[in-house]
Amino acid sequence: MPALTGRISTPRTSYGSVLRTPGAWKFFLAAAPARIGIAMTGLGIVWLVHGSTGSYAVAGTVTGGFAVAEALAGPQVARLIDRYGQTRMLPITLLLHAAAVALLITLTTSHQPQSMLIAAGVLAGGTLPQVGAQTSARWACALRGKPGLNTAFALEALSTGVAFMVGPALIGTVSSLTTPVAGSALATGLLVAGGLSLAVQRSTAPPAARAQDRESSARLVHKGFLALVATSVGMGLFFGSMQVSVTAFAVDNGSPSLAGPLYAITSLVSLVSGLAYGAKHWPMQPAKQFVLALTVLTISTIPLLLASNPLALGLALALPGLAIAPIQTLSAVITEREVEPSVLTQAFTWLNSGGAAGVALGAAFAGHVVDGHSAQQGFALALAAAVTATLFGLGVKRQR
Repeated sequence: MPALTGRISTPRTSYGSVLRTPGAWKFFLAAAPARIGIAMTGLGIVWLVHGSTGSYAVAGTVTGGFAVAEALAGPQVARLIDRYGQTRMLPITLLLHAAAVALLITLTTSHQPQSMLIAAGVLAGGTLPQVGAQTSARWACALRGKPGLNTAFALEALSTGVAFMVGPALIGTVSSLTTPVAGSALATGLLVAGGLSLAVQRSTAPPAARAQDRESSARLVHKGFLALVATSVGMGLFFGSMQVSVTAFAVDNGSPSLAGPLYAITSLVSLVSGLAYGAKHWPMQPAKQFVLALTVLTISTIPLLLASNPLALGLALALPGLAIAPIQTLSAVITEREVEPSVLTQAFTWLNSGGAAGVALGAAFAGHVVDGHSAQQGFALALAAAVTATLFGLGVKRQR
């Protein structure tokens, strides 16, 4: 998601040079199907449960349990990975996750009570491996003290963005053309195949924490890193609010089919912006860039409040995309500087968990606001989330 970590002086790097790092292209490509599988899993649960029960409420509840469990258990799983190593722990978590999904499919297709479906959804979320955090940790291990770490993290942000564009489309296509069971099975198969391919690559895996570092999780509890996690929560609130508000806007304007394409505009611009950002050297310190990018996000959200038709909204949605990928990249760069290598997987996972929690809260808040008022009020909530993230970003900068 140039030399921005404070450890590097070489100014010019490229995506090609980063991928030529020994073993890098192998673990980067190995993780690709796993990323797509992760991007398919949540929506796959919606298809699966709704297809069996006919109820979006039940499907939403099970998916909510999945998301909460992922956010809460993810850092704890990452702690075990930091302690015992990716090679040992990743196959175990993959096996547990596959078993949990199989249980959810079995319970759903046999029309078991809602409480059992929720419990299985929680198990699936609690065992979901955070592959992105693990590949980020590999990049940090491979490039520590060398040029290109910022470019590598930009590459991570780009690949995640692509996965979350391909994954939902793929799960929708497979589930609608075949069965929801096939969609969930495909998502899990991609995750397991990619995860195992990553696990067998021992040479690029970060070393397991030394005995004296195994209780170093407490080192994450300091103002700089906590401000980063809070910023991730703010960004999650932004994304959750935007998802609901864009959908409500399209429905209110009589064009519900435009909701997906409209929301994709931001993602597409973010991909282009991230590609350009990661390929260039930026002399400004990362923390200052972080605040600047968050400020750009806040300002670029304002035109959404003025959009009165789908065309105007589409143009306005392009603007926030300029800042999103740089924010994600810089968050990873600053995290790599802030925390000890022995807890780096945990740190990246906490950022993901904060974002996931923010998305869930943002979607819930925006749903109530939009129901009671209008889509524009939902965009106002997204603006408030961007302001909140910027304020916490200032806290990150003050700790530098």
